[in-house]
Amino acid sequence: MSRKVGMKERIKYEFENTLSKGTIAIIGWLALLSILIVIVAGTIITLGQISQNPEEKLEFFEAAWQSLMHALDAGAVGADQGWTFRFVMLLVTIGGIFILSSLIGVLTSGLESKLEEMRKGRSRVLEKNHTLILGWSGKIFPIISEIIIANSNLKRASIVILAEKDKVEMEDELNAKIPDTKTTRIICRTGSPMDVADLEVVNLDEAKSIIVMALDEPNPDIHVIKTILAITNNPKRKLEKYHIVAEMKNQENLPAATLVGGDEATIVLSPDLIARVTAQTCRQSGLSVVYTELLDFDGVEIYFKEETTLKGKTFKEVLFSYETSSVIGLLSKSGQVLINPPMDTVISEKDSLIVIAEDDDTILLSEKSDYEIKDNLFQAPKPHNLKKEKTLILGWNEKGTRIISELENYVGTGSEITIVSELEETKEELKNIKFKKQKLKLMQANITDRNILNSLNVASYNYIIILCYTKDMDIQEADAKTLICLLHLRDISDKTGKNLSIVSEMLDNKNRDLAEVTKADDFIVSDRIISLMLSQLSEKKELKKVFDILFEAEGSEIYLKPVTDYVKTGDSMNFYTILESAAIKNQVAIGYRIHAYANDASRAYGVVINPKKSDLIRFTSEDKIIVIAEE
Repeated sequence: MSRKVGMKERIKYEFENTLSKGTIAIIGWLALLSILIVIVAGTIITLGQISQNPEEKLEFFEAAWQSLMHALDAGAVGADQGWTFRFVMLLVTIGGIFILSSLIGVLTSGLESKLEEMRKGRSRVLEKNHTLILGWSGKIFPIISEIIIANSNLKRASIVILAEKDKVEMEDELNAKIPDTKTTRIICRTGSPMDVADLEVVNLDEAKSIIVMALDEPNPDIHVIKTILAITNNPKRKLEKYHIVAEMKNQENLPAATLVGGDEATIVLSPDLIARVTAQTCRQSGLSVVYTELLDFDGVEIYFKEETTLKGKTFKEVLFSYETSSVIGLLSKSGQVLINPPMDTVISEKDSLIVIAEDDDTILLSEKSDYEIKDNLFQAPKPHNLKKEKTLILGWNEKGTRIISELENYVGTGSEITIVSELEETKEELKNIKFKKQKLKLMQANITDRNILNSLNVASYNYIIILCYTKDMDIQEADAKTLICLLHLRDISDKTGKNLSIVSEMLDNKNRDLAEVTKADDFIVSDRIISLMLSQLSEKKELKKVFDILFEAEGSEIYLKPVTDYVKTGDSMNFYTILESAAIKNQVAIGYRIHAYANDASRAYGVVINPKKSDLIRFTSEDKIIVIAEE
């Protein structure tokens, strides 16, 4: 049997419900109470014929006005006359003081609440055609820096960030690390990228591209997959396809991400990419600089250019059609990417050229007909057969097994690989690798111990790779270990007089400047390379096919080959001469590396990509030509 609800309880219930509606409801009740006090006081004064002057009778509205003035201004009581009038107005004034003080408190509390709500970043974003970044990690700063450069030719551009981090904290970090955003506005919002309701805040449907970050925490792939799922399976989603770029850490989770993302998501498997770059770079000094030049927005980039006037020409003829741009391949009308296709490939009507250029508006056809090629300087390459090699890996992380597997594609049978690691689990991780060409030796030791390094006879190795420890170790501590190891190797090199081919991984790009003193051949800054890749794909997702081919061991790749494989040294020549010599070998020349500047950061370590082809240059025998070739 239900209990009967009394009138008092019902009124109290309804009153509490109105208060729960917030500041406006409380202000309404205070206003109603003020009106009630004014009406009651006015009625008493009118009916009781109370006034300051016995001969003066106040009408109701005049009495009510006097009451209102006393309620608003406590000082008005001092000028009153007549004790009865004073008493009534004193009560009105006390009531007014109570109401005004309550009102001030309510307004202050309401304003603080509103400011706190705004501080949390929950208001809807009204930006359009913006780059949307979902999640927060250390990679976000280089990504934003690159997008700002990409947006520099736009009058008004914007980047919107949604992350489970305080809005003010995000803004403070961004202001500290990226003080100049040029023409780009950065808007931060707090919320979960996996929550459909939070995604509505950042105007998801009108974003030109979406970057899903892998968080700096265990099992980041779960968050990435759920975020992609929240975007693509949102019942309120737009009919058009999204442009999603996402980073993942574990190859086993790739099928799930591909399933939920479909053709709307471009997935970058970061450990696999870094492993490929490291394996290729350790055998070719300067290659990481080439990749960085192609991946960042400051300098040359890769573009797609449809040039109808070149229809019917062969790929080799097209190579010479641009003075300040370098053609490296074709994008067919069916979407197939061909990097360094056969030189007799004919350009079809709907084919787009894949071009390296400083900007899309600098891809201009040349009017040159005489390229002044010095064919008398052409030189045949010496045969380069795969030979036995010795590789030393110092340190260990999850990319180690991938690097070793990738090296299998480049070394000769009977090669050796030695791993020195402090981690006990390294041996367990190596069990699943099938070696066909390499023999493995594992040593558990400290890579910063000079005695250990001396015992290894490091000068006997063809290539040395230093990997950062990432498990249970701070980034700065891991980079410090790498730096100490590099300093020891540099000292060994100086004392033995033997050059060591060293490629070192760095986790923090700021530490690369400190490591320059070691004069290692290359530094692989993992987070920076991944950030550059994500930034490029957010602008042009078609580049994924291009980079997949360039980073694969099979097919055409980027090589730094001896200049003597192409021309005789000592004479000045233009780059058209190099281009022709490479084309004869079914290769595309895209630049060169001057050995004299190999340790000069201000000159990009001697690397020149996409040079002006008519400029004269004189090479030495130690210089390299940067080509795209199959081997």
